[in-house]
Amino acid sequence: MRRHRFATSVLAAVGALLAGTLSATSAGAAPSPSPAPPASFAPQQAAEGFWTAERMRGATPLDMVHVTPGSFRAPVPAGTETVMGPTSFPQAGGPWTGGGAVVKTSGRVFFTFQGRTASCSGNSVTSQNGSTVMTAGHCVKYQGSWHTNWVFVPGYNNGQAPYGQWNATKTLATDQWAASEDINYDVGAAVVAPRDGRTLAQAVGAQGLKFNGGYNKAMYAFGFPAADPYDGSKLIHCSGNSSKDFLFSQDHSLGCNMTGGSSGGPWFESFDESTGTGLQVSVNSFGYRFLPNRMFGPYFGPEAKAVHDKAQAS
Repeated sequence: MRRHRFATSVLAAVGALLAGTLSATSAGAAPSPSPAPPASFAPQQAAEGFWTAERMRGATPLDMVHVTPGSFRAPVPAGTETVMGPTSFPQAGGPWTGGGAVVKTSGRVFFTFQGRTASCSGNSVTSQNGSTVMTAGHCVKYQGSWHTNWVFVPGYNNGQAPYGQWNATKTLATDQWAASEDINYDVGAAVVAPRDGRTLAQAVGAQGLKFNGGYNKAMYAFGFPAADPYDGSKLIHCSGNSSKDFLFSQDHSLGCNMTGGSSGGPWFESFDESTGTGLQVSVNSFGYRFLPNRMFGPYFGPEAKAVHDKAQAS
C-alpha cells in the first residue's frame, strides 16, 4: 500500500493522464473502515438522440475538461502532422490513409463527465457477444464517478457516424482502476446494444486481442486526438518500436504526438497495413509532462483479460 501511494504521488507530480491530471492519495490520511470494494462496472441508460453532430463536434477532449496550467504534455506545433499512407513505419503521428479494417473497428467514444460532454477513443474487439469495445479505464470512470450517456461511434468522420451510434448498456474497468484509478491498470470496456438486429462485430468487424504478450514490440497506435494540433475529425496513427516505461509505470512506451481525445484508442502488434488488422495489446493512456511526443499504454495482462472476459459474457 505504501509503495502504491508513493508511486501515485510521484506520477501526480510528473505525469498527466490524457484525461487530466492524476490525483494523489495522502500518505498521512487516517485509515478508513474496510468498505466494500467499488464495483468494477456500471449499468448505462440509452443515450438515443443525445449525441447530435453538433454535440459530437463540440465534445471536449477529456484531458481539456480539468486541465491546469502545465498539466499536459506540450502539444506539437500546428502543421507538423504528416499525411502518410501504407508503409508508414515508423510514424510519429499522422492521419491514417491506408484503409482496411481499422477504419471501421476504431472510433470515437462520447460521454458525459461531471455534466460536460467529453470524448475518448475505442475499438471493437472479438468477443462472445459480438458487442464489446475496449478503451481506457478513465474513459469509463474518472475521479471516482462513472461516465454517462456513453456511446461508441465506429468510423467517426467529422461529426458523421457512418456505421451508427452504439449505446453502451454497461461499462467496465479493471478492479484496480475502479478501486484506486491505478495508472498501471487504465483499461476499460463497454458492452453496446445491437442496432437493427445486428451486433457491433457484425456491422463493423472486430479486432483480435493478445494478453501477456511481453514488451519491446513493433506497435501501431490509433485514436481520434481532439486537442491541438488535431481536431478529432479523423483517425490518427503512430507506429514504431515500443519499449517498457523506465520511469514510474509498467506501461508500454511509444514515440507518438497524439493528444487529448486519443485516450482509449487501440495499440496493435502484428499489424498488417494492407488489411488494417492486428492484435490489440494496449490502449492510449497517458504522457509525462516533461517527456513530450511519447505515449504510454497499459500492459494487457490478466487484469485486462478479466475485464474483457466480464464484458464478453454480459
